[in-house]
Amino acid sequence: MKINEKNIIDIYSSSRQKSSKLYQRAYEVFPSGATHDSRFLKPFPIYIERAFGAKKWDIDGNEYIDYWMGHGALLLGHSRPEIVNAVTDQMAKGTHYGACSELEVEWGEMVKKLIPSAEKVKFVNSGTEATLMAIRLARSFTNKNKIVKFEGHFHGWHDSVMPGVKPPYNIVASSGIPEATLKDTILCPPNDINALDDILKNDNDIACVIIEPTGGSFITVPLKEGFLQSLREVTKKHNVLLIFDEVVTGFRVSPGGAQEYYNVMPDLTALAKILAGGLPGGAVAGRADIMKYLEFKDDPKWNRYKKIYHPGTFNANPLSASAGVTALKIVSSGEDIKKANAIGKYLRDELNRVIDKHSINWCVYGQFSGFKVMMDYDGDRKSGFENEIWRIDHAKLKKSADPVLEANFRCAMLINGVDIMPSFALTSSAHTEEDVEKTARAFDSAIDMLKKEGILKH
Repeated sequence: MKINEKNIIDIYSSSRQKSSKLYQRAYEVFPSGATHDSRFLKPFPIYIERAFGAKKWDIDGNEYIDYWMGHGALLLGHSRPEIVNAVTDQMAKGTHYGACSELEVEWGEMVKKLIPSAEKVKFVNSGTEATLMAIRLARSFTNKNKIVKFEGHFHGWHDSVMPGVKPPYNIVASSGIPEATLKDTILCPPNDINALDDILKNDNDIACVIIEPTGGSFITVPLKEGFLQSLREVTKKHNVLLIFDEVVTGFRVSPGGAQEYYNVMPDLTALAKILAGGLPGGAVAGRADIMKYLEFKDDPKWNRYKKIYHPGTFNANPLSASAGVTALKIVSSGEDIKKANAIGKYLRDELNRVIDKHSINWCVYGQFSGFKVMMDYDGDRKSGFENEIWRIDHAKLKKSADPVLEANFRCAMLINGVDIMPSFALTSSAHTEEDVEKTARAFDSAIDMLKKEGILKH
Protein backbone atom coordinates (compact mmCIF):
# COMPACT_ATOMS: atom_id res chain seq x y z
CA MET A 1 0.00 0.00 0.00
CA LYS A 2 1.36 3.41 -0.95
CA ILE A 3 1.15 6.14 1.66
CA ASN A 4 -0.74 8.49 -0.63
CA GLU A 5 -3.54 6.00 -1.39
CA LYS A 6 -5.17 6.74 1.96
CA ASN A 7 -4.68 9.32 4.66
CA ILE A 8 -2.97 8.51 7.95
CA ILE A 9 -6.19 7.93 9.86
CA ASP A 10 -7.53 5.58 7.18
CA ILE A 11 -4.31 3.55 7.16
CA TYR A 12 -4.33 3.42 10.96
CA SER A 13 -7.98 2.33 11.12
CA SER A 14 -7.83 -0.29 8.37
CA SER A 15 -5.18 -2.33 10.19
CA ARG A 16 -6.80 -2.07 13.61
CA GLN A 17 -10.38 -3.16 13.05
CA LYS A 18 -10.58 -5.24 16.21
CA SER A 19 -9.44 -2.26 18.29
CA SER A 20 -12.04 -0.11 16.52
CA LYS A 21 -14.83 -2.55 17.39
CA LEU A 22 -13.65 -2.87 20.98
CA TYR A 23 -13.60 0.91 21.30
CA GLN A 24 -17.25 1.00 20.24
CA ARG A 25 -18.01 -1.29 23.18
CA ALA A 26 -15.84 0.78 25.51
CA TYR A 27 -17.62 3.96 24.43
CA GLU A 28 -20.86 2.55 25.82
CA VAL A 29 -19.20 1.83 29.17
CA PHE A 30 -16.67 4.62 29.87
CA PRO A 31 -16.94 8.39 29.34
CA SER A 32 -15.42 8.93 25.87
CA GLY A 33 -14.46 5.26 26.01
CA ALA A 34 -11.29 6.02 27.99
CA THR A 35 -10.00 4.82 31.38
CA HIS A 36 -7.11 7.34 31.46
CA ASP A 37 -7.12 10.78 29.83
CA SER A 38 -3.73 10.23 28.19
CA ARG A 39 -4.93 7.04 26.49
CA PHE A 40 -7.73 8.83 24.69
CA LEU A 41 -6.96 8.94 20.97
CA LYS A 42 -9.01 9.78 17.89
CA PRO A 43 -10.38 7.91 16.05
CA PHE A 44 -9.83 5.18 18.66
CA PRO A 45 -6.98 3.86 20.86
CA ILE A 46 -5.12 0.61 20.44
CA TYR A 47 -6.06 -2.30 22.70
CA ILE A 48 -3.11 -4.34 23.91
CA GLU A 49 -3.19 -8.10 24.31
CA ARG A 50 0.29 -8.82 25.69
CA ALA A 51 3.66 -7.20 26.35
CA PHE A 52 7.22 -8.31 27.01
CA GLY A 53 10.48 -6.42 27.35
CA ALA A 54 10.30 -3.23 25.29
CA LYS A 55 7.47 -4.41 23.04
CA LYS A 56 3.74 -4.92 23.12
CA TRP A 57 1.18 -6.42 20.72
CA ASP A 58 -2.39 -5.27 20.10
CA ILE A 59 -5.45 -7.42 19.54
CA ASP A 60 -5.03 -7.00 15.78
CA GLY A 61 -1.56 -8.53 15.93
CA ASN A 62 0.39 -5.29 15.41
CA GLU A 63 3.75 -5.06 17.21
CA TYR A 64 4.98 -1.85 18.87
CA ILE A 65 8.15 -0.63 20.50
CA ASP A 66 6.72 0.84 23.68
CA TYR A 67 7.80 4.14 25.21
CA TRP A 68 4.89 4.48 27.63
CA MET A 69 6.48 1.88 29.91
CA GLY A 70 3.46 1.69 32.17
CA HIS A 71 3.28 5.50 32.50
CA GLY A 72 6.77 5.33 34.00
CA ALA A 73 6.32 2.29 36.24
CA LEU A 74 8.35 -0.10 34.09
CA LEU A 75 12.00 0.89 34.22
CA LEU A 76 12.75 -2.83 33.83
CA GLY A 77 10.45 -3.32 30.84
CA HIS A 78 7.31 -5.42 30.57
CA SER A 79 7.01 -8.77 32.30
CA ARG A 80 10.53 -8.93 33.72
CA PRO A 81 10.88 -12.65 34.51
CA GLU A 82 12.03 -12.16 38.12
CA ILE A 83 8.96 -10.03 38.86
CA VAL A 84 6.60 -12.37 37.02
CA ASN A 85 7.91 -15.28 39.09
CA ALA A 86 7.61 -13.38 42.36
CA VAL A 87 4.05 -12.29 41.66
CA THR A 88 3.03 -15.73 40.38
CA ASP A 89 4.38 -17.39 43.51
CA GLN A 90 2.62 -14.87 45.73
CA MET A 91 -0.68 -15.18 43.87
CA ALA A 92 -0.88 -18.81 44.95
CA LYS A 93 -0.28 -17.76 48.56
CA GLY A 94 -2.90 -15.02 48.60
CA THR A 95 -3.44 -11.52 47.25
CA HIS A 96 -4.94 -9.85 50.33
CA TYR A 97 -4.59 -11.07 53.88
CA GLY A 98 -6.42 -8.30 55.67
CA ALA A 99 -3.38 -8.47 57.92
CA CYS A 100 0.30 -7.62 58.06
CA SER A 101 2.93 -9.63 56.20
CA GLU A 102 6.69 -10.05 56.23
CA LEU A 103 6.75 -8.80 52.63
CA GLU A 104 5.53 -5.34 53.63
CA VAL A 105 8.34 -5.07 56.18
CA GLU A 106 10.96 -6.12 53.63
CA TRP A 107 9.50 -3.66 51.12
CA GLY A 108 9.67 -0.81 53.61
CA GLU A 109 13.23 -1.76 54.57
CA MET A 110 14.22 -1.57 50.90
CA VAL A 111 12.79 1.95 50.64
CA LYS A 112 14.69 3.03 53.78
CA LYS A 113 17.87 1.52 52.42
CA LEU A 114 17.64 3.27 49.04
CA ILE A 115 16.00 6.65 49.70
CA PRO A 116 18.48 8.83 51.67
CA SER A 117 15.87 10.94 53.49
CA ALA A 118 13.65 7.99 54.50
CA GLU A 119 13.60 7.62 58.27
CA LYS A 120 10.06 6.22 58.26
CA VAL A 121 7.85 4.89 55.45
CA LYS A 122 4.09 4.58 54.94
CA PHE A 123 2.58 2.73 51.98
CA VAL A 124 -0.36 3.94 49.92
CA ASN A 125 -1.73 2.83 46.54
CA SER A 126 -0.75 5.46 43.98
CA GLY A 127 1.25 8.60 43.32
CA THR A 128 -1.81 10.77 43.83
CA GLU A 129 -2.35 9.22 47.25
CA ALA A 130 1.32 9.71 48.08
CA THR A 131 1.37 13.46 47.37
CA LEU A 132 -1.98 13.86 49.13
CA MET A 133 -0.58 12.19 52.24
CA ALA A 134 2.68 14.16 52.11
CA ILE A 135 0.79 17.46 51.99
CA ARG A 136 -1.51 16.39 54.83
CA LEU A 137 1.52 15.43 56.91
CA ALA A 138 3.09 18.83 56.25
CA ARG A 139 -0.09 20.60 57.33
CA SER A 140 -0.39 18.50 60.47
CA PHE A 141 3.24 19.01 61.45
CA THR A 142 3.33 22.76 60.85
CA ASN A 143 -0.28 23.55 61.75
CA LYS A 144 -0.37 25.71 58.61
CA ASN A 145 -2.74 25.55 55.66
CA LYS A 146 -1.17 26.65 52.39
CA ILE A 147 1.11 24.91 49.93
CA VAL A 148 3.32 26.26 47.16
CA LYS A 149 3.67 24.40 43.88
CA PHE A 150 5.45 25.32 40.68
CA GLU A 151 3.66 26.05 37.44
CA GLY A 152 3.94 23.16 35.02
CA HIS A 153 4.57 20.55 37.72
CA PHE A 154 2.19 17.61 38.08
CA HIS A 155 1.50 15.95 41.43
CA GLY A 156 -1.53 13.76 40.79
CA TRP A 157 -5.17 14.71 40.47
CA HIS A 158 -6.36 15.55 44.00
CA ASP A 159 -7.81 19.00 44.56
CA SER A 160 -4.88 20.82 46.16
CA VAL A 161 -2.46 20.18 43.29
CA MET A 162 -4.72 20.82 40.29
CA PRO A 163 -3.83 24.52 39.91
CA GLY A 164 -0.93 25.30 37.58
CA VAL A 165 -0.71 21.91 35.87
CA LYS A 166 -0.92 23.18 32.29
CA PRO A 167 -1.18 26.54 30.52
CA PRO A 168 -2.84 28.91 30.87
CA TYR A 169 -1.73 28.48 34.46
CA ASN A 170 -4.37 30.81 35.87
CA ILE A 171 -7.06 28.31 34.86
CA VAL A 172 -7.37 25.21 37.01
CA ALA A 173 -6.78 21.95 35.13
CA SER A 174 -10.10 20.45 36.26
CA SER A 175 -13.60 21.50 37.11
CA GLY A 176 -15.22 20.46 40.36
CA ILE A 177 -12.64 21.96 42.73
CA PRO A 178 -13.94 24.31 45.44
CA GLU A 179 -12.70 27.89 45.52
CA ALA A 180 -11.98 27.42 49.22
CA THR A 181 -9.43 24.74 48.31
CA LEU A 182 -7.84 26.77 45.53
CA LYS A 183 -7.02 29.69 47.81
CA ASP A 184 -4.65 27.49 49.79
CA THR A 185 -2.51 26.58 46.77
CA ILE A 186 -0.02 29.26 45.73
CA LEU A 187 1.65 29.04 42.33
CA CYS A 188 5.27 29.98 41.69
CA PRO A 189 7.03 30.22 38.31
CA PRO A 190 9.57 27.40 37.89
CA ASN A 191 13.27 28.14 38.25
CA ASP A 192 12.54 31.48 39.96
CA ILE A 193 14.07 31.28 43.43
CA ASN A 194 13.55 35.00 44.06
CA ALA A 195 9.81 34.69 43.42
CA LEU A 196 9.66 31.77 45.83
CA ASP A 197 11.63 33.68 48.45
CA ASP A 198 9.14 36.56 48.22
CA ILE A 199 6.16 34.21 48.53
CA LEU A 200 7.54 32.51 51.64
CA LYS A 201 8.66 35.81 53.18
CA ASN A 202 5.22 37.42 52.84
CA ASP A 203 2.98 34.58 53.96
CA ASN A 204 3.36 32.88 57.33
CA ASP A 205 0.66 30.27 56.65
CA ILE A 206 2.63 28.11 54.21
CA ALA A 207 3.18 24.52 55.30
CA CYS A 208 5.27 23.20 52.41
CA VAL A 209 6.69 23.56 48.94
CA ILE A 210 6.25 20.58 46.62
CA ILE A 211 8.32 19.99 43.48
CA GLU A 212 9.16 17.38 40.85
CA PRO A 213 12.93 17.38 41.42
CA THR A 214 13.93 17.06 37.76
CA GLY A 215 11.32 19.54 36.53
CA GLY A 216 7.65 19.70 35.57
CA SER A 217 6.27 16.44 34.13
CA PHE A 218 9.61 14.72 34.78
CA ILE A 219 11.68 16.39 32.01
CA THR A 220 9.19 18.59 30.16
CA VAL A 221 9.98 21.78 32.11
CA PRO A 222 13.57 21.13 33.25
CA LEU A 223 15.14 22.73 36.31
CA LYS A 224 18.16 24.93 35.85
CA GLU A 225 21.41 23.77 37.39
CA GLY A 226 21.62 24.47 41.12
CA PHE A 227 17.93 25.23 41.60
CA LEU A 228 17.29 22.35 44.01
CA GLN A 229 20.14 23.43 46.24
CA SER A 230 18.77 26.99 46.34
CA LEU A 231 15.28 25.66 46.97
CA ARG A 232 16.48 23.69 49.98
CA GLU A 233 18.24 26.75 51.39
CA VAL A 234 15.22 29.03 50.96
CA THR A 235 12.72 26.59 52.48
CA LYS A 236 14.98 26.08 55.48
CA LYS A 237 15.42 29.83 55.88
CA HIS A 238 11.65 30.29 56.10
CA ASN A 239 11.05 27.12 58.14
CA VAL A 240 8.85 25.60 55.41
CA LEU A 241 8.85 21.87 54.67
CA LEU A 242 10.14 20.64 51.30
CA ILE A 243 8.38 17.75 49.55
CA PHE A 244 10.01 15.94 46.65
CA ASP A 245 7.48 14.32 44.36
CA GLU A 246 9.64 11.39 43.25
CA VAL A 247 6.74 9.38 41.84
CA VAL A 248 8.52 9.26 38.47
CA THR A 249 12.12 10.00 39.50
CA GLY A 250 12.27 7.61 42.45
CA PHE A 251 14.52 4.65 41.53
CA ARG A 252 14.77 6.00 37.95
CA VAL A 253 17.25 8.90 38.21
CA SER A 254 19.38 6.82 40.57
CA PRO A 255 18.66 3.99 43.04
CA GLY A 256 18.02 6.69 45.66
CA GLY A 257 16.07 8.94 43.34
CA ALA A 258 16.76 12.55 42.41
CA GLN A 259 17.64 13.39 46.02
CA GLU A 260 20.57 11.00 45.91
CA TYR A 261 21.64 12.13 42.45
CA TYR A 262 21.61 15.83 43.36
CA ASN A 263 22.49 15.32 47.04
CA VAL A 264 19.58 17.45 48.23
CA MET A 265 17.50 16.08 51.11
CA PRO A 266 13.78 16.89 51.27
CA ASP A 267 11.71 16.59 54.42
CA LEU A 268 9.19 14.27 52.77
CA THR A 269 9.26 12.17 49.60
CA ALA A 270 6.32 10.85 47.57
CA LEU A 271 6.96 7.58 45.71
CA ALA A 272 5.04 5.29 43.35
CA LYS A 273 5.43 3.73 39.87
CA ILE A 274 8.77 1.80 39.93
CA LEU A 275 8.29 1.36 43.69
CA ALA A 276 5.74 -1.41 43.10
CA GLY A 277 7.39 -3.12 40.14
CA GLY A 278 4.53 -2.47 37.73
CA LEU A 279 1.68 -3.13 40.16
CA PRO A 280 -0.32 -0.48 42.05
CA GLY A 281 1.56 1.00 44.97
CA GLY A 282 2.87 4.23 46.45
CA ALA A 283 4.56 5.47 49.60
CA VAL A 284 5.53 8.51 51.60
CA ALA A 285 8.96 8.50 53.21
CA GLY A 286 10.63 11.13 55.33
CA ARG A 287 11.65 12.57 58.66
CA ALA A 288 10.53 10.55 61.67
CA ASP A 289 9.32 13.65 63.54
CA ILE A 290 6.91 14.42 60.69
CA MET A 291 5.89 10.83 59.99
CA LYS A 292 4.97 10.42 63.68
CA TYR A 293 1.63 12.06 62.86
CA LEU A 294 0.62 8.67 61.46
CA GLU A 295 1.43 6.93 64.77
CA PHE A 296 -0.93 5.60 67.41
CA LYS A 297 -0.09 6.70 70.97
CA ASP A 298 -1.32 5.88 74.45
CA ASP A 299 -3.06 9.23 74.43
CA PRO A 300 -6.74 9.36 73.40
CA LYS A 301 -6.49 13.09 72.62
CA TRP A 302 -3.56 12.52 70.25
CA ASN A 303 -5.29 9.64 68.52
CA ARG A 304 -8.49 11.65 68.10
CA TYR A 305 -7.23 15.14 67.34
CA LYS A 306 -3.62 14.92 66.13
CA LYS A 307 -3.10 11.60 64.39
CA ILE A 308 -3.68 11.46 60.63
CA TYR A 309 -6.39 8.94 59.89
CA HIS A 310 -5.12 6.54 57.25
CA PRO A 311 -6.97 3.45 56.06
CA GLY A 312 -6.57 2.05 52.51
CA THR A 313 -7.82 -1.38 51.53
CA PHE A 314 -4.84 -2.34 49.41
CA ASN A 315 -2.03 -0.59 51.32
CA ALA A 316 1.13 -2.75 51.10
CA ASN A 317 -0.87 -5.70 49.81
CA PRO A 318 1.30 -8.80 49.43
CA LEU A 319 0.98 -8.93 45.64
CA SER A 320 2.29 -5.38 45.15
CA ALA A 321 4.86 -5.94 47.89
CA SER A 322 6.21 -9.05 46.17
CA ALA A 323 6.67 -7.13 42.91
CA GLY A 324 8.07 -4.10 44.72
CA VAL A 325 10.67 -6.00 46.73
CA THR A 326 11.87 -7.81 43.62
CA ALA A 327 12.02 -4.64 41.51
CA LEU A 328 13.90 -2.65 44.13
CA LYS A 329 16.45 -5.42 44.60
CA ILE A 330 17.16 -5.30 40.86
CA VAL A 331 17.21 -1.51 40.72
CA SER A 332 19.50 -1.18 43.74
CA SER A 333 22.62 -2.06 41.71
CA GLY A 334 22.02 0.90 39.41
CA GLU A 335 22.86 -1.12 36.30
CA ASP A 336 19.35 -1.05 34.82
CA ILE A 337 19.14 2.69 35.43
CA LYS A 338 22.41 3.21 33.53
CA LYS A 339 21.10 1.12 30.62
CA ALA A 340 17.84 3.05 30.42
CA ASN A 341 19.66 6.40 30.63
CA ALA A 342 22.19 5.46 27.95
CA ILE A 343 19.54 4.23 25.54
CA GLY A 344 17.53 7.38 26.22
CA LYS A 345 20.48 9.57 25.21
CA TYR A 346 21.08 7.51 22.07
CA LEU A 347 17.40 7.77 21.13
CA ARG A 348 17.28 11.55 21.58
CA ASP A 349 20.37 11.97 19.42
CA GLU A 350 19.00 9.74 16.66
CA LEU A 351 15.60 11.46 16.56
CA ASN A 352 17.23 14.88 16.37
CA ARG A 353 19.27 13.65 13.40
CA VAL A 354 16.00 12.80 11.67
CA ILE A 355 14.66 16.26 12.47
CA ASP A 356 17.77 17.84 10.97
CA LYS A 357 17.28 15.78 7.82
CA HIS A 358 13.75 17.11 7.42
CA SER A 359 14.61 20.73 8.36
CA ILE A 360 11.52 21.16 10.54
CA ASN A 361 11.20 23.29 13.69
CA TRP A 362 10.99 20.34 16.07
CA CYS A 363 13.41 19.06 18.66
CA VAL A 364 13.69 16.08 20.95
CA TYR A 365 15.03 16.87 24.39
CA GLY A 366 15.17 15.28 27.81
CA GLN A 367 17.45 13.79 30.40
CA PHE A 368 17.99 10.48 32.14
CA SER A 369 15.54 7.95 30.62
CA GLY A 370 12.99 10.53 29.43
CA PHE A 371 12.41 12.36 26.17
CA LYS A 372 9.90 14.78 24.70
CA VAL A 373 9.11 15.64 21.09
CA MET A 374 8.62 19.42 20.94
CA MET A 375 6.81 20.45 17.76
CA ASP A 376 7.45 24.19 18.03
CA TYR A 377 11.14 24.85 18.62
CA ASP A 378 12.94 27.94 17.33
CA GLY A 379 16.46 27.24 18.61
CA ASP A 380 19.26 25.09 17.29
CA ARG A 381 20.19 21.56 18.28
CA LYS A 382 23.90 22.00 18.78
CA SER A 383 25.68 19.90 21.38
CA GLY A 384 24.39 20.65 24.87
CA PHE A 385 21.23 22.44 23.74
CA GLU A 386 19.18 20.38 26.20
CA ASN A 387 20.87 22.20 29.08
CA GLU A 388 19.29 25.45 27.90
CA ILE A 389 15.70 24.21 27.40
CA TRP A 390 14.73 25.54 30.84
CA ARG A 391 15.13 29.07 29.47
CA ILE A 392 12.15 28.59 27.16
CA ASP A 393 8.83 29.91 28.47
CA HIS A 394 7.38 27.09 30.56
CA ALA A 395 3.92 27.75 29.12
CA LYS A 396 5.34 26.90 25.70
CA LEU A 397 7.07 23.77 27.02
CA LYS A 398 3.84 22.44 28.53
CA LYS A 399 1.56 23.56 25.72
CA SER A 400 0.02 20.70 23.76
CA ALA A 401 0.70 20.50 20.04
CA ASP A 402 -2.03 21.25 17.54
CA PRO A 403 -4.56 18.45 18.18
CA VAL A 404 -4.79 17.45 14.52
CA LEU A 405 -1.00 17.30 14.22
CA GLU A 406 -0.63 15.41 17.50
CA ALA A 407 -3.31 12.83 16.71
CA ASN A 408 -1.95 12.20 13.22
CA PHE A 409 1.62 12.01 14.50
CA ARG A 410 0.68 9.44 17.11
CA CYS A 411 -1.26 7.39 14.57
CA ALA A 412 1.62 7.63 12.07
CA MET A 413 4.06 6.40 14.71
CA LEU A 414 1.71 3.53 15.57
CA ILE A 415 1.42 2.63 11.89
CA ASN A 416 5.21 2.41 11.88
CA GLY A 417 5.34 0.27 15.01
CA VAL A 418 6.10 2.76 17.81
CA ASP A 419 3.87 3.87 20.70
CA ILE A 420 4.80 7.02 22.61
CA MET A 421 2.96 9.21 25.10
CA PRO A 422 1.78 12.62 23.87
CA SER A 423 3.43 14.57 26.70
CA PHE A 424 6.74 12.77 27.22
CA ALA A 425 8.06 9.25 26.78
CA LEU A 426 10.37 6.85 28.58
CA THR A 427 13.03 4.30 27.85
CA SER A 428 13.72 1.20 29.92
CA SER A 429 16.58 -1.18 30.47
CA ALA A 430 14.81 -3.55 28.08
CA HIS A 431 15.19 -1.20 25.09
CA THR A 432 18.06 -1.97 22.72
CA GLU A 433 20.06 -0.06 20.13
CA GLU A 434 18.11 -1.97 17.49
CA ASP A 435 14.89 -0.61 19.00
CA VAL A 436 16.28 2.91 18.79
CA GLU A 437 17.27 2.47 15.14
CA LYS A 438 13.80 1.13 14.29
CA THR A 439 12.26 4.03 16.18
CA ALA A 440 14.33 6.54 14.22
CA ARG A 441 13.17 4.96 10.95
CA ALA A 442 9.56 5.07 12.18
CA PHE A 443 10.00 8.72 13.14
CA ASP A 444 11.42 9.49 9.69
CA SER A 445 8.53 7.72 7.99
CA ALA A 446 5.93 9.42 10.22
CA ILE A 447 7.29 12.87 9.34
CA ASP A 448 7.18 11.94 5.64
CA MET A 449 3.54 10.92 6.04
CA LEU A 450 2.66 14.16 7.80
CA LYS A 451 4.35 16.18 5.07
CA LYS A 452 2.69 14.29 2.21
CA GLU A 453 -0.68 14.82 3.80
CA GLY A 454 -0.05 18.54 4.25
CA ILE A 455 -0.41 18.38 8.02
CA LEU A 456 3.24 19.32 8.48
CA LYS A 457 4.60 22.03 6.23
CA HIS A 458 7.96 21.55 4.47
